[in-house]
Amino acid sequence: MQLVFVQFMTGLASAASLFLVASGLSIIFGVTRIVNFAHGAFYMLGAYVAYTLTERFAGAYGFWLSLLAAAAVVAVLGALLEMTLLRRIYHAPELFQLLATFGVTLMVEDLVLVIWGPEDLVGPRAPGLAGAVEMFGKRIPSYDLFLIVLGPLVLAGLWVLFHRTRWGVLVRAATHDRAMVAALGINQKWLFTGVFALGVFLAALGGALQIPRDAVNHSMDLRIIVEAFVVVVIGGLGSTTGAFVAAIIVSQLNAFGILVFPKISLVLVFVVMAIVLVVRPWGLFGKMPPPAQAAVGATVRPWRPLGRTELMIAAAVVFVVALQPLWLSDYALTVGSELLIFTLFAASLHLLMTVGGLASFGHAAYFGLGSYGAAFAVKAAGLPMLVAICAGPVLAAIGAAIVGWFAVSLTGVYFAMLTLAFSQIVWSIAFQWVSVTGGDNGILGIWPAPFASTPGAFFWVTLAFVVPALAFLQMVIFSPFGYALRATRDSELRAEAIGIDRKRIQWVAFVMAGAAAGLGGALFAFLKGSVFPDVMGIPTSVDGLVMVLLGGIETVLGPIVGALVFKAMSIWLMSQTDYSKLVLGAAIVVIVLAFPKGIVGTLADWRARFEAGRAARRAAASAPAPSDAVIKEAQP
Repeated sequence: MQLVFVQFMTGLASAASLFLVASGLSIIFGVTRIVNFAHGAFYMLGAYVAYTLTERFAGAYGFWLSLLAAAAVVAVLGALLEMTLLRRIYHAPELFQLLATFGVTLMVEDLVLVIWGPEDLVGPRAPGLAGAVEMFGKRIPSYDLFLIVLGPLVLAGLWVLFHRTRWGVLVRAATHDRAMVAALGINQKWLFTGVFALGVFLAALGGALQIPRDAVNHSMDLRIIVEAFVVVVIGGLGSTTGAFVAAIIVSQLNAFGILVFPKISLVLVFVVMAIVLVVRPWGLFGKMPPPAQAAVGATVRPWRPLGRTELMIAAAVVFVVALQPLWLSDYALTVGSELLIFTLFAASLHLLMTVGGLASFGHAAYFGLGSYGAAFAVKAAGLPMLVAICAGPVLAAIGAAIVGWFAVSLTGVYFAMLTLAFSQIVWSIAFQWVSVTGGDNGILGIWPAPFASTPGAFFWVTLAFVVPALAFLQMVIFSPFGYALRATRDSELRAEAIGIDRKRIQWVAFVMAGAAAGLGGALFAFLKGSVFPDVMGIPTSVDGLVMVLLGGIETVLGPIVGALVFKAMSIWLMSQTDYSKLVLGAAIVVIVLAFPKGIVGTLADWRARFEAGRAARRAAASAPAPSDAVIKEAQP
């Protein structure tokens, strides 16, 4: 019983910092609609800045003021980020803001290494709270009790701010109807900046408060951002009360999971989130969202299939690519095979995001299932390479069919988070089912057959699988099924009115996308010669999102360009510099600013404007000149 009490109090203390981060994330999303992936980076910066200040200013006053000063400094940085970067792309598709904040996260991760180094940093104990209080025969750290009290106080302060101040009322109004707030003459720019700064302040304060409890390290951001997203979704988007309750639930699950459910402790919170989303899709304290006015992939530029000339160009490109093994080095061919594989992975996600309007945050699960499917076929069944490659997409399609059955009942960020939850569940199974998957030791020895043992031969095999798969996905886009899928994306009510079953159409698309990703995963297993759980981790899913967004979600060929640009930059930078994330993140931010609709989308806009201008000049040049009589008549 005493152990249960200690775990319960530890969970409550952890809930305080988690609530601060999650409440800031919820406030930012509720008003600005930004899926702020950099929120974890601000949490990490708050911890590092607080460590530096507490080392510089000793004593009780110095310690506590340092924590507040660290949060304020990071909040100022957040406000500058909003004014200089995010304010420029508010009119871009919402997920491009996710891409921009992802680039910022990459930059912060390397900047932290540059400034503070790679070693973990141990902060000082909190003055006056370094001891412990005995409760029920167990000593509870005084600092934990302080955090337990702080959580409700912050919740009460936020309630007063949002319900008893004019600024708070405007924030709540903007959460429900931004257009009406703008119609009342409110300066939304500064309102958004204030909200973003407040959310960043809360995140940074949560990180600063952790330095007496945990070592400060450069991996803090990814761990906390995932948990914060889980808390926000369970509690309900825009609800600080929901974030508080959900933070307690998640923290208690983390505290007791290792004791009660040790085999599923890594994924217990995602299981709970999946259950909540299935039962109550908008969260425990959230409100049912209004019908969406525009989907993720909605486009104003009509799509058309490739014409005869474009098909000939595509065939010529494939022919040239097929000749590369004749003169490229083995390393270049290995990189080329990886580029082809991730092009297929991005194209499979593009089918969901652009054509179906479904942003999946867990698409790596099917890439990983494809890898494990091929590995099982080789190791357990002794099947040849080509048959094993075909087994990968079969296992991925089965997994996608199960997940998609539940996921297509949701839309928007709730759909995204449910896919993330199932992806983490699959990852946990691969990580902890050691007897079957090998756990973190992976499955080794997945080597290509003798006819594909050289990098050049494997490149040809990869090309032979990837090109038909890409052609099939393009064919699906312009098939009757693809038009039906786009109809459900653009208007669910109209689609249902003409007899289109939205859930069935989206479920079939989900399975197709999962199978295509699985094919890429199967090829990846033979490329690397092994399979590890990391292949289906969150970073792989994020990479897929970045590829699609970089290319452009309003385009057909965007994922191909996005995958080639992102993977080529990633691989090249890793070989050229120790700070590849810093350069890659900066490049992503520059691309977002220069190409607000993605590379292909922005180039298509430029081409359309150029052709429109040329047509206007031709029309002006061909117009007959006015006669002298008309000119005289027009004169006063």
